[in-house]
Amino acid sequence: MQEQKSGRKRHFILEVAAKKQEEEAERARKEKAERAERLRKTWEEEEEERLRQMSVIVEPKKCPPLGLESHRVEDDQLLASSQSHHGFSAQRGRLNMQSSSNEDDVYGGGWCSDPDEKTHWLEVDARREVEFTGVVTQGRMSETHEDFVSSYYVAFSNDSRDWTTLHDGYAEWMFYGNVDRDTPVMTEFDRPVVARYLRILPQSWNGSLCLRAEVLACQLPNSYRSENEINPSDDLDFKHHNYKDMRQMMKLINEECPNITRIYNIGKSSQGLKMYAMEITDNPGEHEIGEPEFRYTAGVHGNEALGRELLLLLMQFLCKEYNDDNPRVRRLVEGVRIHLVPSLNPDAYELAYEMGSEMGNWALGHWTEEGYDIFENFPDLNSVLWGAEDRGWVPRVVPNHHIPLPENFLNGSVATETKAIISWMERTPFVLGANLQGGEKLVAYPFDMLRPPKSVVDVRHGGRHGVEHLNEETWARIQRQSEGALRETADDTMFRWLAMSYAHSHLTMTETYRTSCQTDDVTGGQGIINRAGWKPVVGSMNDFSYLHTNCFELSIFVGCDKFPHESELPLEWENNRESLLAFIEQVHRGIKGTVKDMEGNPIANATVSVEGIKHDVKTAAGGDYWRLLNPGEYRVTAKADGHTPQTRLCMVGYDSGATKCGFHLAKSNWDRIKEIMALHGKRPIRLVPKATATTTTTTTTPTTTSARGAGGGRGAARRTEGGEEDGTAVNSQSHNAERLRRLRQMRLRRLRLQKARQSSTTTTEATTTTTMAPTTAPATESTTSWYDSWFPVDSFESEPTQQYLEIGMDDIDY
Repeated sequence: MQEQKSGRKRHFILEVAAKKQEEEAERARKEKAERAERLRKTWEEEEEERLRQMSVIVEPKKCPPLGLESHRVEDDQLLASSQSHHGFSAQRGRLNMQSSSNEDDVYGGGWCSDPDEKTHWLEVDARREVEFTGVVTQGRMSETHEDFVSSYYVAFSNDSRDWTTLHDGYAEWMFYGNVDRDTPVMTEFDRPVVARYLRILPQSWNGSLCLRAEVLACQLPNSYRSENEINPSDDLDFKHHNYKDMRQMMKLINEECPNITRIYNIGKSSQGLKMYAMEITDNPGEHEIGEPEFRYTAGVHGNEALGRELLLLLMQFLCKEYNDDNPRVRRLVEGVRIHLVPSLNPDAYELAYEMGSEMGNWALGHWTEEGYDIFENFPDLNSVLWGAEDRGWVPRVVPNHHIPLPENFLNGSVATETKAIISWMERTPFVLGANLQGGEKLVAYPFDMLRPPKSVVDVRHGGRHGVEHLNEETWARIQRQSEGALRETADDTMFRWLAMSYAHSHLTMTETYRTSCQTDDVTGGQGIINRAGWKPVVGSMNDFSYLHTNCFELSIFVGCDKFPHESELPLEWENNRESLLAFIEQVHRGIKGTVKDMEGNPIANATVSVEGIKHDVKTAAGGDYWRLLNPGEYRVTAKADGHTPQTRLCMVGYDSGATKCGFHLAKSNWDRIKEIMALHGKRPIRLVPKATATTTTTTTTPTTTSARGAGGGRGAARRTEGGEEDGTAVNSQSHNAERLRRLRQMRLRRLRLQKARQSSTTTTEATTTTTMAPTTAPATESTTSWYDSWFPVDSFESEPTQQYLEIGMDDIDY
């Protein structure tokens, strides 16, 4: 019994122990499950955080360029480990940097490292801490070498001594670079890196180690003002506008200022896009007599976007300031008819706009869809003028202005856009204009074409023999011509003033401590240069405008970066605003006026010439003209078909506003002669009427001489009753005698010519007396042209002189 109790007790104890063990096991299992659940939740949270971080990598922070391409990053902010030679220093490592004509010269197309060095780097100093977000790389600009970096690391520092290479979490982050020398490649970091210095560490390359680059960075908010944080004084729309946005912007401006603006198009591009223009004046839609016409054009190269945006900003500015009663803007709008064309090559701009600011290279969008460079697609009128000058044909055969288009030019290789621009130039009497371009920061004035040298044969007039007989002066002149020294226009001093008016009003164009965008400062610190002496082109828009129309046109290169980032537009507007306005004001410099006849009717296409300047202008349809001149005293002559030329002395002062210099032209004797001949059926009219029959009386005295025989019945001497001649009669008789002498000389020369031509015909010798003119006319007179009886062909080669015209008019018997 006792044993049974004891067994039951042991069994109970064992059951309790087993139960406790089971409970502990269950508790342990639950704790393990709880720990697993906690680990799972932790893992999910970490995964969510990782995914969130991955989303940041997909959408990195967008920052503007620091300014290597635009040259806001100065030369002393760029350093390098080494350079292959002087022409490939760190300062050449800017995006889209262009080499000089000799690419191995001191201005190479990029930074190139010394191949003997073991470590290579290009360093950029931001001069303050910024948020670096990316790098854009490009190969060396070269026509013969294919040099570019294919992979690289990026390192950062705050003191330029301790450097940290960008890490991707596992190893140093290697970025893949270029696959050709021209196409830019952008690399963006997963998150911004705050630092002052950045280094690009090339690891592999094609050809030589050469690089061009741009750095993307955002400025940190602090008390210091940055160039990327310009606060413009004008409330304008600072962004890039594609074709649709541009059209919408112009429409909004027109709606805001309908009384002073008008939108029209000058033609269509090869792809059918309209080339829109905005006219800004107090009476839009028509030319006002006495109001000069001015034009700004941009976008002749589609990838040069800064000029396009500057003109859109200028439209907004003029509209807003006119409505705000800005006196200067009101004077411009009310005194000038301003035409603004922001895009002459809209097709190419759309291509460049699609690639964006930093990803387009130097050439993308430069040409039209048909492959034309519009600026160089105009007819070569320079060769026509210079060839005529060499032959002595100017202005007798070939004019020095308004040279016509070459035959069949428009049927040749001419861009659709060029044809539209030419038509626009011809139908609008522009006085002054400028086309805005990019890639440099200067103003270029014509001639744009380099005048070819005269050959020694042309100057010598003696064939290929006798070179040794050339004197020293002639030889020196030929050498100067051979060096291309003849490239100035007749208005060279005026063009230089116009160029300086823009360059010296620009905030940075004449800063002498800055180099040129691509090479040395070719302007000598003045910001202006003659295009033919810099980069000559044939058939330029500027030369055509000067030689085919009245308009003086220049090229304004507004910035080193052809397609700057939107963040740089406020700064560029501040740099160019005053220049844009000051240049328009130059349209009032010189003289202006109207050319009318004696009845007050305007004379269109009359020629206005200035003594000493071998370039004339023509009047518009309303008879008004404008002649740009620097201050001084000028003899100005107005000429028109059928009218007698008139010359005036016109003074140009230093005060603003053009000097008024009008003309009233009388109908010329030649025009009157044509009218008389038309009344007589264009039959020959004798200069001297038939003489009175002579008598045999011995009492004939000068007092009985027929007045008509002495002078056609108009200028015979008058006598008083006492037999004395009054002063008027004496002068008239003297004048008539001189006139008769000239007429006799003309008749004799004509008779000698006829005798030479008709050797088989015997003519009667003409006899003359002291009181009577010849009375017989050659038998061939009726067969000659109607004007031969007036002007003997052997007496002169050019047009009839004014002296002969006056004689003929005085001796016509009406």
